[in-house]
Amino acid sequence: MIRLEQQLLAGNQELAEENRAWLAQRDILALNLLSSPGAGKTTLLERTIRDLGHDLTIQVIEGDQATDRDARRIAALGCRAVQINTGSGCHLDAGMVRRGLERLDPSSGAVVLIENVGNLVCPALFDLGEQAKVVVCSVTKGEDKPIKYPHMFRAASLLLLSKIDLLPHVDFNLDEFRGFVAEVNPRLPVMPLSARGGEGLAAWYGWLHAQRTHEVRA
Repeated sequence: MIRLEQQLLAGNQELAEENRAWLAQRDILALNLLSSPGAGKTTLLERTIRDLGHDLTIQVIEGDQATDRDARRIAALGCRAVQINTGSGCHLDAGMVRRGLERLDPSSGAVVLIENVGNLVCPALFDLGEQAKVVVCSVTKGEDKPIKYPHMFRAASLLLLSKIDLLPHVDFNLDEFRGFVAEVNPRLPVMPLSARGGEGLAAWYGWLHAQRTHEVRA
């Protein structure tokens, strides 16, 4: 079983590197958005598209086990979106994303946001060819996710803490959460925000623009 897992990950990594080269040739920034179910990834995507659609060409790959509900939500904003259904699979892999990119056909200079299947375990192991992994946590899910799922938080380049407008109404200790993050990955930036209320979005948008600028310079 260990040998099969190694072969699977090695095959995926080869495809991921091909995706990364394909994206670089077209000057496309691709980000892999990960979370547990219900953390607010799609709502954050909707708000980001509404606020930044005039500055950035944003296109989306949606990953779910079933339905095209999220892709339809994104398309309703006038944003190009492709839905990938994984069936019984719990994550996207590099081959799925390659097919999604071929269908999406993103324009040169675009930002492709990949909304992965809601899962804090398997997606951490599978490189898709993205430039960075962005993990979304929610104050409604508890403080202990970083220490329960450390591989995901070690693989991430940014952590967005969503739904902070609900902090007065839930039992969530922000300082304890930050402590757990630092225990697992002390270099991981944490950005609290609310897609509905707008708090903290400026920091997320600034990070996104900085990644786009870095890709252009690179």
